Amino acid sequence: MIRPVNPYPVGLDLEGRRVVVIGGGSVAQRRIPVLLDAGAAVHLVSPEITPTLQGLADAGRIRWEGREYRTGDLEGAWYVVAATKDSLVNARVAAEAEQNRTFCVRSDAVNSGTAVTPAVVRRDDMLVAVLTGDRARTAEAREVVARALGEAGVAAPEAAQELRGTVALVGGGPG
Repeated sequence: MIRPVNPYPVGLDLEGRRVVVIGGGSVAQRRIPVLLDAGAAVHLVSPEITPTLQGLADAGRIRWEGREYRTGDLEGAWYVVAATKDSLVNARVAAEAEQNRTFCVRSDAVNSGTAVTPAVVRRDDMLVAVLTGDRARTAEAREVVARALGEAGVAAPEAAQELRGTVALVGGGPG
């Protein structure tokens, strides 16, 4: 189900609420820490997960079921992230979420879920969200907003300032 990009911007109170993430790759690895910061009770379903997600599971920060998605996995969820590499699975997840009246973000097809994850800029207690319907354009707009806030003298959070810079990975072997 493809929807026009005309989202209603809203901030969700996920504190203590069940959020289900289907898929354990890089998208889940980026989204889950933000969900945890929002206080969500994250339930991850994926046969394989990244080492970072494994660390969160081992620490008891998320509940992980090491298997494929099954109908019924979204029961009781307030919010769902369909983040597998398989568009058919993501479509099934989105369809179940729709049936359950649960908002769902699809990582593979931005306009095919019932929710869209914005690109965000954080400054002190301010959160600016950018939605465009196009990933590249959204990222570009976020950078413009971040620059404008910086030029206006709105400081980035201390942690974010420490993370600025570039990283170059050269090679990928054991040596």
